[in-house]
Amino acid sequence: MSEAAFNFQTLNPDVILDALWEAGLRVESGLTALNSYENRVYQFSDDEKRRYVAKFYRPQRWSEAQVLEENQFALDLVHDEVPVAAPLSLQGSTLNHHAGFMFAVFPSLGGRQYETDNEEQMEWVGRFLGRIHQTGRQSPFRQRPAFGLDEYVVEPRAALENSGLVPAALRDALLSAVDKLYATLQQSWHSQWQPIRLHGDCHPGNILWRDGPLFVDLDDARTGPAVQDLWMLVNGSRQEQLIQWDILLEAYNEFGDFDLHELTLIESLRAMRMVYYLAWVIRRWQDPAFPRAFPWMTDEDFWRRQIALFLEQERLLHEPPLQLSPQF
Repeated sequence: MSEAAFNFQTLNPDVILDALWEAGLRVESGLTALNSYENRVYQFSDDEKRRYVAKFYRPQRWSEAQVLEENQFALDLVHDEVPVAAPLSLQGSTLNHHAGFMFAVFPSLGGRQYETDNEEQMEWVGRFLGRIHQTGRQSPFRQRPAFGLDEYVVEPRAALENSGLVPAALRDALLSAVDKLYATLQQSWHSQWQPIRLHGDCHPGNILWRDGPLFVDLDDARTGPAVQDLWMLVNGSRQEQLIQWDILLEAYNEFGDFDLHELTLIESLRAMRMVYYLAWVIRRWQDPAFPRAFPWMTDEDFWRRQIALFLEQERLLHEPPLQLSPQF
């Protein structure tokens, strides 16, 4: 079965309970499904009232070696006293297998939503991102991929070209917009950055607040430039963004020097994410969770807006990159 067609139909409650039992956990409460499209994640309590979260990885997305690298990165961060959700070792490993599924179990760590307009919280986040990257520089990923145009634009373009979700009347215009974006990205994307292990998907939804930040969901961890873990935390007008960058980088630089040249990658990374995200939904469309969550994907007006967004993003790639004050 292809990755695109896989839809978790065989992951029923009995399979989940058997998997956890084999891993040495006795489930006392019911299984509560948590919000996750890529994987399947369930919260539960054991017979000693301890709360856990079980994450069942989508088959054929990552290899066992790649998932183990994700888990090891989380353990490295915990060792360096960085607040992240890290998997538990059960039966001698952080990664377990049952009925064709790989799964990991985490302690259940609640928290409040990270406040994107709270400057004190942003300062904390910048400080801990500096620490995450300090750990990330200590050793490389050997199995996980690196950020690049092939994975984030070329392969997604093929998915868009072959998808029945794209209206036939708009297909040529959409592909033309992607091609124009790609041509400009080939000029704006560069490799003048230090490759490090990254969180990879550090948006506000992957940060909880528990008297400080708690970083969750390393599922997209990969090699890339440090700026990838910062740019999604910045929003608002250009002036507001400048203030936020000042806050983040002043705190970040307490633990490592941020290379300001990486700021030139922000709009490229944004463009790559736009194309990749759209193709990601298309690739998962056979999973019943996706049509329910993204019903607008069948609307022609949605695709017209995507074409306009790609063209606007291509225009932004020609504008001068963000410039910060020289204090950094």
